Amino acid sequence: MLDQETAPPPRSPVARGRTHVPPGTKAGGLSGPAAARAAPIVDLLPRLRRVPVPASPSERSAATPQGPDRRAPAEPPGRLGLAAKRTVDLLGASAGLVVLSPLLLGTTALIALVDGRPVLFRQERAGLGERPFWIVKFRTMRNGADAERAALRARNEVAGGASFKMTDDPRVTRLGRILRRTSIDEFPQLLNVLRGEMSLVGPRPHPFDDLAGYMPWHRARVAMKPGVTGLWQVSSRRDPDFDRWVELDLEYIRTWSPVLDMEIMVRTIPAMVRGEGR
Repeated sequence: MLDQETAPPPRSPVARGRTHVPPGTKAGGLSGPAAARAAPIVDLLPRLRRVPVPASPSERSAATPQGPDRRAPAEPPGRLGLAAKRTVDLLGASAGLVVLSPLLLGTTALIALVDGRPVLFRQERAGLGERPFWIVKFRTMRNGADAERAALRARNEVAGGASFKMTDDPRVTRLGRILRRTSIDEFPQLLNVLRGEMSLVGPRPHPFDDLAGYMPWHRARVAMKPGVTGLWQVSSRRDPDFDRWVELDLEYIRTWSPVLDMEIMVRTIPAMVRGEGR
């Protein structure tokens, strides 16, 4: 049995995990006072091993709860909401045609004088549930421009190819550029709204050759009636990412309310004044 002088001191909770070095023996090449000074360092090692290592960015991302899937199919409003939306469409389109009639007549005369006839441009588009309808716009391109569309696809500025946009489209006339920048070319679509083919606010309708480039989740955007203006037009009109475009359309369908429609219509006016169309 060890006597009192040679017995090791009792291990306190603070010193738990410390490697005891009896006096007069070497510890790591140290002895005497030097070994005593090294003891606190030795004591820290077990505690440092217990310090949690920070997670990597990928681990933090995996551990962070994710929000709703922005690409998940969105449920359109119920019957009551759709009835309210249709009522606003009828009132708004009727009032718009009356208030804008001088501008519509003046634009009609100007196109006929400068670019000739026809004044209006009609094109088959995909409506609610991909049902076809004929959209009406003021003509902003030279005659026969639609037949040139396929040849210009390589210069498309929209990523993914599921829509067609060009900043300097050679088919657009000089007057047409002004009408496009101010979005005046879209005003005849108020007739489509009155006929029930479109709404004042909603996802923009695409030609059927654009739908051929859709990914499966893109088709969820046709779950709601297409609109003259929409969330994408007032939020990310210059964003070339088509996926982002569709995500905004689905967000609109998912969060639709009469207040949201009103907000988008109000925000459309400054966008027209700033000439953000193309």
